Amino acid sequence: MNDSPDLTRRDFIKDTVTVGTAVSAIHVAGALASAAPAAERGGGLIRDRKVRVAVIGCGNVTKSYFPTLLASPYIELVSTCDIIPQRAEAAARKLSAPHHFPHIDKLLAGPPFDLLVNLTDMQQHFQINRQALLAGKHVWSEKPLGISHDEASSLLELAKEKGVRILGAPTVVASPQFAFMAQAIREGKLGRISAAHASYGHLGPSWSSFFYDRDGGSLFDLGVYNIATLTGLLEPAKAVVAMTSVVTPTRTIAGRGQIRVAAEDNAMLIIDHGGGTMSHIQCGFNFYYAKEHSDTDQAHHTLSIIGSQGTMHLAGYDWAPHGVDLATRESGGKLKRFATDAGGYEWQCGAAKMAEMLATGAKPRFTAPHAAHVADVIAAAHQSQATGKRVEVKSTFEPIVLG
Repeated sequence: MNDSPDLTRRDFIKDTVTVGTAVSAIHVAGALASAAPAAERGGGLIRDRKVRVAVIGCGNVTKSYFPTLLASPYIELVSTCDIIPQRAEAAARKLSAPHHFPHIDKLLAGPPFDLLVNLTDMQQHFQINRQALLAGKHVWSEKPLGISHDEASSLLELAKEKGVRILGAPTVVASPQFAFMAQAIREGKLGRISAAHASYGHLGPSWSSFFYDRDGGSLFDLGVYNIATLTGLLEPAKAVVAMTSVVTPTRTIAGRGQIRVAAEDNAMLIIDHGGGTMSHIQCGFNFYYAKEHSDTDQAHHTLSIIGSQGTMHLAGYDWAPHGVDLATRESGGKLKRFATDAGGYEWQCGAAKMAEMLATGAKPRFTAPHAAHVADVIAAAHQSQATGKRVEVKSTFEPIVLG
């Protein structure tokens, strides 16, 4: 690797691509051979047994999470927890977990476990994540880790202090489609990247009010995916200019009736990635599409990368992509589809991948610093709307190794 002080992040990425697979293999082999205590490994491997898992938050999202957790060969499900006791009990039955609790205090005081899977309302993530880390538990958190970079980064520091790990959604960088796009950019197939665009929206959830409560909103629920993808493909955000609004001031929520909307349900961001590259992201809870939000066969392009020698478009949502359309000057400018295989990727794979990491040392592409950076970008977007100014983003993360 070039030791010059002028080494750019893109140069670093290009170098790491060629050695990533070998480095990952060496890392895993070394981790499996190591007999050092967990504290020396900074929250290292769990040996000779499965990773004991507790799930907190047993609402709607568990329909997707539970099958993935049950299918993992690395997981032993120990406990469930929910503020609605009947939900915790029903989830325990579904997961064949022997214990269920109505409160995190009782969960942490109950039978021992290694990894907490946090599927609660987004406004509760930081406090629950913090409480679990203080108790010496590894944590997988749905998005976001916290509602600001200060919250998210404090969790990373606490995890380091306690010798445990924390990771968080979204997992979009783990898809084969992301890997194909990143490789194409790193190989220079698009030439010099100037711009990117991403869009993700639907008509908004009606099953819970937390999406519309203070510190909720479409950015934390939807924009978070596109922000993770574009900062992963390009460079970490250097600055953000954003405008947000409320299009639908009241919503009808199952079991609650009509509520007032406190969080934005419409957002547009311009991100400066440095080096002249900018991206635009739009998201919202007022977007109508002919197909349902849950349809993973969406054919329209939701994300595009534009360069001097070519363009590249993601088919389907970045949380459930099913192809990449690429056109380059070298190939005559005609779009050709690549990366049509899911390769086992699922958007809800994060907790299972984290258990695998704890059991084998395998490193997922998604990292806690990247999740914290995404939280920082969203906080900057909110600040930009409040002040009408361009807001600098100070956080960063290491380049993603594709091996």
